[in-house]
Amino acid sequence: MPRKIKITEMKRASTEQFAHLPALPLAILLDDVRSAHNVGAIFRTADAFRLHSLALCGITPQPPHPLIHKTALGAELSMRFSYFRFAQEAIAHYKMEGFKIWVLEQTTDSTPPEKSPLEVDEKVLLVVGNEVHGVKEEIVATADRCIEIPQYGTKHSLNVSVSTGIAIYSIVAGSLSQLSLTD
Repeated sequence: MPRKIKITEMKRASTEQFAHLPALPLAILLDDVRSAHNVGAIFRTADAFRLHSLALCGITPQPPHPLIHKTALGAELSMRFSYFRFAQEAIAHYKMEGFKIWVLEQTTDSTPPEKSPLEVDEKVLLVVGNEVHGVKEEIVATADRCIEIPQYGTKHSLNVSVSTGIAIYSIVAGSLSQLSLTD
């Protein structure tokens, strides 16, 4: 009969240990995400998948912030992040580091994230946008790839933290056997 695993059995890394572990070559750019709750949830998801980093841009709230902490539950202390006033500055920075630019947006050329696994030796910056307006058109126009989560209901979008979590899982799930996360 199954039972819940106790936290003490999970043997998770401490914040100090986490900083020295290998990260997945996937970073997330949050452009004008207005809700600190959404930002905190994305920090927590990024920590769970041991992502490379987060880029917070524009009006996106930054740690330390009590509402980020409320949903991040300390992941804002373990995840590397930087603030950029403009998303284009962050994109230029990541491009110089060899990252491809993907956007999470409904476009005429989008593919489902599960059809866009990370390739070995590939680094990706996934851009997510504002809760109402999404990713800015000028960023979409310069993307290497656009991914979109298929939806079948009456609403045209998902919450930004939910869609980011689905996209991260879909992108890395098919890649984990090829990508090394061993310490």
